[in-house]
Amino acid sequence: MNQQLIQVKDVMAQKWVMMDGLKTVSEGLDVLRKQHGEALIVDKRHENDEYGLVLLSDIGKRVMARDKAADRVNLYEIMSKPVLSVHPEMDIRYCARLFERFGINQAPVVENHKVVGLISYTEMVLQQSLQQ
Repeated sequence: MNQQLIQVKDVMAQKWVMMDGLKTVSEGLDVLRKQHGEALIVDKRHENDEYGLVLLSDIGKRVMARDKAADRVNLYEIMSKPVLSVHPEMDIRYCARLFERFGINQAPVVENHKVVGLISYTEMVLQQSLQQ
C-alpha cells in the first residue's frame, strides 16, 4: 500500500516567536501570550551563529522549578543551542524517527538558513491520523 507523502511543510505550525537572547524570560512570555505562541526561537547573533530554542517546558524546569525570577533571567541562559532543525521537504515519518532518535519533541523548520516554521509530534500525529 502506497502511503501519501506528507512533508514537514504541510503540517508545521507558526506558533513560535523570534526573539533576541538578551531579552528576559518575562519579556518572552509576554510576547508568547500576545501572539499565542508555544516556543521562542532565539535569533542568531551573526551569520555563522546557530538558532536557539526555548520551550515552555524549559521555562518551567529552569526558571519556575528553581524559583528564579522570570524578569531576571535572560533567554540565552535557558535556551537549547544549537538545536536540531529539519527542512520543509522532509517526510514526517523521517522527522518522527529523528525526534525519537535524539529525544526531542519540537524542532525549527529551516529553509535557506531562515526559520519558516516549527514542527512537533503534535502536528505530525494529528496529520497522520487524518490520513488513516
